[in-house]
Amino acid sequence: MSPPVVLRPPRPGDMGWVIQQHGELYWREFGWDRRFEALVAEIVAGMMRDHDPAWEQGWIAERGGERVGSVFVVRKSETQAQLRLLLLTPQARGLGLGARLTDACIAFAREKGYRQLVLWTHANLVAAREIYARRGFRCVASEPYQAFGQDLVSEHWELDL
Repeated sequence: MSPPVVLRPPRPGDMGWVIQQHGELYWREFGWDRRFEALVAEIVAGMMRDHDPAWEQGWIAERGGERVGSVFVVRKSETQAQLRLLLLTPQARGLGLGARLTDACIAFAREKGYRQLVLWTHANLVAAREIYARRGFRCVASEPYQAFGQDLVSEHWELDL
């Protein structure tokens, strides 16, 4: 029997892991270069520097004491929050954990009274896009661009709460 997955708030050392995992996984799985890891590091630094615990939350998923996922909700305005940095390690995929982490974000945003939850993703991240669509997010804008050494399609999604 597999150990259960526990969702917990981030603690010291977790944010470095988030950056490392994004850099390694996106390079290995999609060929994204170090500029993606730099972007994630900038996002994480901003979240750590400006964190407002009254309006923002993050979760680290652990299985058997090992980190296997992450997600964050950050405040964009009084009425709008943003889901950031959803990640699952390969060994955590297929367990429903992406859905569980996304549901935690939606529940938190609703509890705080946000009227909308938004996110930025890419068309090639099929599994994540399916999770978002099943929860009622809709893609409101997409545009091709070049980044991280790849030709990509950027997408902006919204969920009215």
